Amino acid sequence: MPPHKPAVYQITIQGPLDPRWQPWFDGLAVETDRDGNTLLTGEVRDQSALHGLLARVRDLGLVLLSLRLLPAPADQQDDRGEEESSRPLPAG
Repeated sequence: MPPHKPAVYQITIQGPLDPRWQPWFDGLAVETDRDGNTLLTGEVRDQSALHGLLARVRDLGLVLLSLRLLPAPADQQDDRGEEESSRPLPAG
């Protein structure tokens, strides 16, 4: 992902986190998975914002279990169904 493009991420944190924390995580959806861990999922505007979210996880003393880049929504894919960011750069 280019540093200036939004992308959808899922951050998994050990243990439950109350959904009231959602505004503190820039509006990412806050859910609990079947193992009792917290999933923060949603669009992140750029790499700087992603680092800010990870810093918040650290500052709260939460245990980060995983960070996943999820497939782009259909409106961010080209006609072949590929993510725009997967296109090769033009020769120049």
